[in-house]
Amino acid sequence: MTEFRSKLIHITIFVCLAIGLITHEGFAQADEIGRLEYVYNCSACHGENGHGDGPVAGYLNVDTPSLTTLAQQNDGMFPLLRIIQIIDGRSGVGPHGTIMPVWGERFIASEIEDRGPYGAEIVVRGRVLSLARYLESIQE
Repeated sequence: MTEFRSKLIHITIFVCLAIGLITHEGFAQADEIGRLEYVYNCSACHGENGHGDGPVAGYLNVDTPSLTTLAQQNDGMFPLLRIIQIIDGRSGVGPHGTIMPVWGERFIASEIEDRGPYGAEIVVRGRVLSLARYLESIQE
């Protein structure tokens, strides 16, 4: 019985370590995806580090805000849902449109080629969440 218990403990430890490694690698990959979404879709206006100093910012008629102080402006809590709604276009659209987004169809499921039932929606939600989580990671 003790040999069986010993093997069971070793297997359990191995499985836990493997899951931890896979999860860590998955999070690292998700962080990189969010960073790339930011670089390709946001950095022109908001800058390489999110401070609102991108090369296009000077040509805009409005101030480009820093994205590194969103939590600070929200009593220390990153406003994840609000950021997701801004990215996917559910928030901030007034009668004359919105300043953002300028990235076009990148975050609109109906504009992504068919990937099966719900496929495009899953891709878009993944992009939006990856970007939002990246923004959370750059808070000062």
